[in-house]
Amino acid sequence: MGLLMGAFMLSRGVFASGIEPGLTVAELRNGASGAAASSALAGHFDVHQQVIPAAYAAALQARGIDHFAGRTLAVDSAGQALSALSAQGGGCALLSLPAPGVWLGDGKGAAQLARDCNDQLAAFAAQQQQQLGWLAALPLPDVDEAVAEAARALDQLGADGVALMASVDGRFLGDSEFDPLLAELNRREARVLVLPNLHPTSAELQLDVPGFAVEQACDLTRAAVNLVLSGSMERYPAIRWILAEGGGFLPYAAWRVSLANAMPGFADLAPQGVMTYLRRFYFATSTLALPALAVLGELVEPSRVLYARADQAAPPLAQAQQAGIWSAAELAGIRRGHALSLFPRFAQPGEAVVPAPVFTSETSLQRLKRAAAQPLAALMQRMKD
Repeated sequence: MGLLMGAFMLSRGVFASGIEPGLTVAELRNGASGAAASSALAGHFDVHQQVIPAAYAAALQARGIDHFAGRTLAVDSAGQALSALSAQGGGCALLSLPAPGVWLGDGKGAAQLARDCNDQLAAFAAQQQQQLGWLAALPLPDVDEAVAEAARALDQLGADGVALMASVDGRFLGDSEFDPLLAELNRREARVLVLPNLHPTSAELQLDVPGFAVEQACDLTRAAVNLVLSGSMERYPAIRWILAEGGGFLPYAAWRVSLANAMPGFADLAPQGVMTYLRRFYFATSTLALPALAVLGELVEPSRVLYARADQAAPPLAQAQQAGIWSAAELAGIRRGHALSLFPRFAQPGEAVVPAPVFTSETSLQRLKRAAAQPLAALMQRMKD
């Protein structure tokens, strides 16, 4: 039974590296090192700089919302974002709204609020285009309005990508109702930052624990797993997903989630193996302490890790080098080079940029290999039953 299980899991990619064919670990690291060397003097690239423009502040105030998930929602401006960059020695940042985003229980209000906030985010970023970019807010769960606003923000306003809540109105990313939006984002090869929200069921738990401590990490983890096991990442491989706050609990639970490979119900939804999809995510380092960085370093290649400091505490990257999690060159890539692969417009003259990998849906050869493994999978299921 053990031999059968091992052979099946190897054929399904449970232990797959997630590295694209033709790229070795050494090549990836050398590429990151080259980019890092020319980026050393260009400053950090913060992919998760939260701001609250006037339109959003007014909407929150009108509803009496000044805290969310146990944290104060303070009004932040582009000027404050630039000050934060200066404190880090320069660099650039992507601006986005914090949770709960524009969905505040009013569908029509969410669409208008998204438009107003995106107009102001675009104006923020225009103040210093070489240092500030922005990620558009979209009014999910209204899919039609979200598709329309994504097109407006990306085509007319020049957004660098979009920011989505992991769950909205009780539904997680990967829900089939959101497919039209994901299809549009896939067509545009969009960069998508996934932010943790609070699911309505979190309040029903009646735990006297701040939402940011546990529940938001759960929200983000559930969304990431749902994107994989719903088949969304297989159907829409051109979307570049960035998980805020280190992906919640996902790095810690990754192997356990990958056991879905042995369940026939997920064969068509995650045909390339669960670990392959998990390792396609990019992980932003905001809120991560050293032990969490160590777990993340075991799950993904350094090229999948991006610098972010959504709050005032920067991730302990220097300690990560001392602990042997990443080398100095890899850490330089994390601080800037890897983000440039996704957002190359921020590269300084002469700064090297390693192209981001291109992912595809299951190939014909992979489909044939999977078909050949199906009798073994069926035998294992009968033995288990």
